[in-house]
Amino acid sequence: MRTLLTGSAGFIGFHVAKALLDRGDEVIGYDSFNRYYDPALKESRNAILEERPNFRLVRADIGDRDALEAAFDALVQGADGGEIRVCHLAAQAGVRHSIAHPDAFVRDNVQGFTHVLELCRDREVGGLIYASSSSVYGNSARERLSETDSTSAQCSLYGATKKMNELMASVYNHLYGLRVTGLRFFTVYGPWGRPDMALFLFTGALLRGEAIRVFGHGRMHRDFTYIDDIAAGVVSAIDRNHELLVCNLAAGRTEELMAFIRQIESSCGREAEKEFLPMQPGDVVRTAADLTTARESLGYEPTTTIDVGIPRFVDWYREYYGL
Repeated sequence: MRTLLTGSAGFIGFHVAKALLDRGDEVIGYDSFNRYYDPALKESRNAILEERPNFRLVRADIGDRDALEAAFDALVQGADGGEIRVCHLAAQAGVRHSIAHPDAFVRDNVQGFTHVLELCRDREVGGLIYASSSSVYGNSARERLSETDSTSAQCSLYGATKKMNELMASVYNHLYGLRVTGLRFFTVYGPWGRPDMALFLFTGALLRGEAIRVFGHGRMHRDFTYIDDIAAGVVSAIDRNHELLVCNLAAGRTEELMAFIRQIESSCGREAEKEFLPMQPGDVVRTAADLTTARESLGYEPTTTIDVGIPRFVDWYREYYGL
């Protein structure tokens, strides 16, 4: 299979690219290496991918229509009659970041997604798999969040843009028969993770002997999902290529934030000084995923718990930063 993978230097994109390359697929990566967080981390991820003969990179912004068209042309022309897919993971990320930079989120997450949909239609791509988010559920009070739940009430612009992606994909399936799969990711963590995420921030602060800022007074709950489980789910979605599907990808278990922090402390070998703070705007109290659809439609079965995943991250962090 030959896949155009946008956001290939990002956290999830990097791991999905590795999984595809490991099984012998061809991957055309597409990434702008923007400065939302340290581009050096993205360059380090990309350097690993560029060691592989079946990987090539297009370094461009998702809003650059000409560059994106050229990447789609390379995807189609190099396929030699084989199957082709687009896995669209490039996006402006972060709930709080969307509050401060709304224009960037509309430009990349809505307009950029429109470019991808149009080119999938025009180049007759066999299937589109794209990133959605648990943020589309807003601050739902449901015990387990299911794809059949209402997603009409959003808490952040980020969540609203991801909901817009789902609606747009459904329209292109209806009008043009484009096969589309949207994946609602739940709080992904693991080696090579994003520096703006809690695990990265807490680990760095702990190892430097600094206090950590605990929002929501530590009473928030999250369905923390290990990156290898997420990558396996994305690859399955690429392979199964459903006609029209939206589904959760999560661990299927929920941890209180303080339990998550205790595991980080154990893995770092020290206790953190904690500054307890109220909830931040746009955050939600709890996420917990119903995995019925993912199990039935993708054969998805997450296996990594935080007592395994967090030590793996801490080991990676120490090695990467030479600690």
